[in-house]
Amino acid sequence: MIRSELIQKIADENPHLTHRHVERLVNTVFDEIIEALARGDRVELRGFGAFSVKARDARIGRNPRTGESVAVRSKKVPFFKTGKLLRDRLNGHDTGGPEFEGEDD
Repeated sequence: MIRSELIQKIADENPHLTHRHVERLVNTVFDEIIEALARGDRVELRGFGAFSVKARDARIGRNPRTGESVAVRSKKVPFFKTGKLLRDRLNGHDTGGPEFEGEDD
């Protein structure tokens, strides 16, 4: 699913909201997650997962084409850890929690 499909699905399920309002809402959520990660904060969405930032140390890598050693700088990378509810759902386990809407089980 891409962003536009998510916006369309939410708009279809909430006819009292205009497409423009739904788009603004989705963009705001994503923007806030990005801003929090840029500050080094952790973003946790219970049942879904947690976004955080991990630091990667500088290292010596290899150019796969030439085999030449290349210095790779340290960097920060986004990291996502799934929540228990999402993991259980993906693995077909009944979590005993509230059911997801639109479930076809």
